[in-house]
Amino acid sequence: MTSDSLKQRRPAAPTRTDRIPLGIFYMLLATVLFACSSALSKWQVADYSFIDIVFMRSLSALAICSLLILPRTGLTVFRTHRLRDHVGRNVTQGAAQACIIIAFGLMPLAGAVAINFSAPLVATIAAALLFKEKVGAVRWAVLLVGFFGVLVVAAPGADSFRLGALFAMANAVMYGSVIAAVRGMTATESTETLTMYQMVILTAMFAAMLPFGFTVPSLPDGLMMLANGVFYGFGQYFWTRSLSMAPTSAVGPFYYFSLVWAIVIGFVFWGDVPTLALLAGSAVVVGSGLFLLWHESGKKNGKKPLPSA
Repeated sequence: MTSDSLKQRRPAAPTRTDRIPLGIFYMLLATVLFACSSALSKWQVADYSFIDIVFMRSLSALAICSLLILPRTGLTVFRTHRLRDHVGRNVTQGAAQACIIIAFGLMPLAGAVAINFSAPLVATIAAALLFKEKVGAVRWAVLLVGFFGVLVVAAPGADSFRLGALFAMANAVMYGSVIAAVRGMTATESTETLTMYQMVILTAMFAAMLPFGFTVPSLPDGLMMLANGVFYGFGQYFWTRSLSMAPTSAVGPFYYFSLVWAIVIGFVFWGDVPTLALLAGSAVVVGSGLFLLWHESGKKNGKKPLPSA
């Protein structure tokens, strides 16, 4: 195959034109898929180590993403001048994934997800500091209100600093930095390149951890772990697409909808009855996301938006 034909098959460079409504839709779709993956992870971590879960999930997700991407791009999808950035981003993301799965095994699903909702605020701050991304007063206000809702859900107190909460918070900080990194890398990297490097690096990283705690799962459990990866693989693809289409501060708050799915799943499968604080905080974070959708849609349609800096 000639170099010219290889260039023709290389994924087209991503555009920087923001498509905020579509980015929000992809983020919402990703939250549903991630919620299914999180529920399966919580179910499995009761009997298996987090190493079993993250490896099987990443392996399955790698297969899904390869089927979605490689027939269209070929191996040219791996062409990059930012290999170090890919490795750094995915080492951080791998550590974040390990932390949140450990947290699932130590606390209710909705509680771990709620604590994770400080991640979009971390991402917004990182994007503003590192990439000079304009946030604006309205977005800052919405994100701060959303963070207040997270505090209401978490109900900070003496018992909040249990081990599970610490792992959930560690995940939130690392996940927030990953969100900002993905947004910055989309200036030169396609969605396909970002996704494939993520799946390959995470699978290799978790494979290297297998000697420290892998247990061969039973056939039913193994199939569930593979299904976990299917949900995660599709979710990760849409999540990355969302971040490549719109500013972090616009689509990040819609990750809050994961809390809705977590509350429902936690109640149905584990009998976790939502507390008043959880419901009140959920209303705040979901309301902030809906307000931002209205604000961004108004700007997109040419309507006069609320003042922003």
